[in-house]
Amino acid sequence: MSASRDSETEIKLACDGFARIRRKLIALGFRRSKARVFESNELFDTAGSALRGQGCLLRLRRAGRHTILTFKGPAVPGKHKTREELETGVADEARFRAILDRLGYQPGFRYEKYRTEYSDGTGVVTLDETPIGDYLELEGTPEWIDLTAGRLGFSESDYITKSYGKLYLEFCQQRGIVPTHMVFSP
Repeated sequence: MSASRDSETEIKLACDGFARIRRKLIALGFRRSKARVFESNELFDTAGSALRGQGCLLRLRRAGRHTILTFKGPAVPGKHKTREELETGVADEARFRAILDRLGYQPGFRYEKYRTEYSDGTGVVTLDETPIGDYLELEGTPEWIDLTAGRLGFSESDYITKSYGKLYLEFCQQRGIVPTHMVFSP
């Protein structure tokens, strides 16, 4: 749930497993709104990284039987990540990939995760299991995010506004790993 239909405001929070978080969410009145699903995400850009150079992103996500195209605009600086977000379903992924190719967009970074979604009717908390660790994403109004993070036992110093791509690069640098794709198996 975003501040508006075409934008998102969110943060990530690193956590060590989800058992405690699930219990707190249920106690706070959240309900599971989407069951755990495997997501495969692929970013597209031009050969010269035109989108990345503008702070933008073009993503093709496969989640279960659904394929979703997302455009994200540049993030507005602040303690929450706020940016334009436009999404639409893709009925024929192979044909759509051919269109992207004809327009000069090439596949690049891939990342995977398992995601479970909870909602209280105002905002969304997702539990993301990734190859680099477990993260919560809180998406809603800034006030809702701050209130919910606090109720879950986190403070503003725990807020992460980096993308999974940036988190993956940091993870690799800290461990001396050559970055490729953030996937569960190479």
